[in-house]
Amino acid sequence: MSVLIVIPARYASTRYPGKPLVALRGATGDSRSLVQRTWEVAQEVAGAPRVVVATDDDRIAEAAAGFGAEVVMTSPDCANGTERCAEALTTLGGGYDIIVNLQGDAPLTPVWFIDDLVSNLAEHPTAEVATPVLRCDGRALNGFLEDRRAGRVGGTTAVFAQDKRALYFSKEVIPFTTEVYPDTEPTPVFHHVGVYAYRPAALAAYPLLPTGPLEQLEGLEQLRFLEQEHPVLCVEVEAHGRQFWELNNPEDVPRLEAMMAEMGIE
Repeated sequence: MSVLIVIPARYASTRYPGKPLVALRGATGDSRSLVQRTWEVAQEVAGAPRVVVATDDDRIAEAAAGFGAEVVMTSPDCANGTERCAEALTTLGGGYDIIVNLQGDAPLTPVWFIDDLVSNLAEHPTAEVATPVLRCDGRALNGFLEDRRAGRVGGTTAVFAQDKRALYFSKEVIPFTTEVYPDTEPTPVFHHVGVYAYRPAALAAYPLLPTGPLEQLEGLEQLRFLEQEHPVLCVEVEAHGRQFWELNNPEDVPRLEAMMAEMGIE
């Protein structure tokens, strides 16, 4: 399988402007930008895929070129990362069986999440799009609930059918449960990991699909596929002891740095 990994990175984020260039300090005290840490994860994916940073901002392009990344300039009119990936694919041309959208706000994404995602999409020839989901333990679920109580937008949750076909994604914590779970106990809530794998035709079609009310309300790009009845395959991944969190707000920086220190990530 020929795989292209695109890291969409924009400077003008509504919630956190300049987020791709935010520096994160690892366990050894070394600080590297969010986009560089994401690019370094992509370099470890099996099969040596082509990796590009897609951006509309000269500051990000300069920083990415500085650490050795291939850069594709895209339009500032891209509404989200999927549209930016689609434009990057058009610029680069065809020849890829699978395109991975590795969004730069999850520097703790283990490389096996991406490996599992690509292999599962390859094994399901009728699937158009695939995305990973991670079962929350009590500690992760409590972090979600704490964010919501504080009025912060935390991670995204997913619910799916028995055949792993996505039913819905939300920035609220779904499904609803009143049970209190110990830190290490599995829960019925799944954290959606913001990585996508697309067939080329599905990605090319995405910018032409109308934006629906659910995508507008939740601000979640993957809901466009669901609203237009394009199935999304949820791939359950295993953390294998790794903590996972995303950089959504400035308050997440110390949380991520603490996790990196605890896990020994440089």
